[in-house]
Amino acid sequence: MSFLPIAHPALIAVVALAALGLVAWRLIADRDGRARWIPRLFLVLACALLALRPGIPEGSAQQVVADVDVVLVVDSTTSMVAEDWNGGPRLDGVRADVQQLIDAYPGARFSLITFDNSASQRLPLTTDVDAVMSALEVLTPPTTAYARGSDIGVAASLLAQVLTAQEAASDEFAQASTVTAAASARAQFVFYFGDGEQTAETPPTSFAGASSLVAGGEVFGYGTAEGGRMPVDTGNVAEQGETEYLQYEGSDALSVIDEENLATVAADLGVTYAHRSPDTPLELPDPPRVSASLTDSASVGARTELSWILALAIAGLLAWELAGAARRVRQTITDVRRAT
Repeated sequence: MSFLPIAHPALIAVVALAALGLVAWRLIADRDGRARWIPRLFLVLACALLALRPGIPEGSAQQVVADVDVVLVVDSTTSMVAEDWNGGPRLDGVRADVQQLIDAYPGARFSLITFDNSASQRLPLTTDVDAVMSALEVLTPPTTAYARGSDIGVAASLLAQVLTAQEAASDEFAQASTVTAAASARAQFVFYFGDGEQTAETPPTSFAGASSLVAGGEVFGYGTAEGGRMPVDTGNVAEQGETEYLQYEGSDALSVIDEENLATVAADLGVTYAHRSPDTPLELPDPPRVSASLTDSASVGARTELSWILALAIAGLLAWELAGAARRVRQTITDVRRAT
């Protein structure tokens, strides 16, 4: 037998003892109505047990955990809001693919790097996948007035620093982790999300300096050869009205994917490149190591719940109590009518 109380056991005990004390007092004091108070005694006991959530352990629940650290490198330049992903911004495609990626690597730790005019690490390694998705949901390019020529490799130096630091810390994490049975080193995957559009006047910075630290990953490209229009972002959320688009020589400027640049990024990192579109499934590499860990036997999913039995008993006792109350109300009404 195991218990997963809904509140601190001490609080449950205090409330239960108070209720039991009241029922016991009424059993002693109300000699004529003891028959009504005995079921109430069982009702209090059943409620107290239900609050403790009893169950029968079934051993341990086994969970497959990906023994890998995943670094997400996301392009957040103005071109990533070009509207050629199912009529919406390219960042919508990135968000959808990251969600698939998270689902594909249960138990992995994720870090998020974004880049536009410069690169920054938005999230250090975390297993909180909700935090990763929340960070991507609020991710927007810099306002149009502050956007300038961007380098698709501006995150290369930061990526190398992050991977180096993570590799140095992997032994410490493995010893402290209660989730994986863990090896002394964790594989590091890098996934790059961008459109490859180099608008800086210099050639793209190479990611080759980080390749020796990368065990796997992929470069994903977003955009079309036809290009997409880019909405103007003034940074003033109060402004409303018809959407304005960036202009070039009197017409809407179009952002076009550069797959050659993206293939170069993939080659520098030692991974593969894939063009993404809404109608193609995401194909991801398998992590090099997978370890199975056993969760605590008292956790949900590793036990048979007995609470439903108590709930049925409580429902029966409450039905009996309501039926008795209804009888007493009817009797009171009858007595009043007779008296009048």
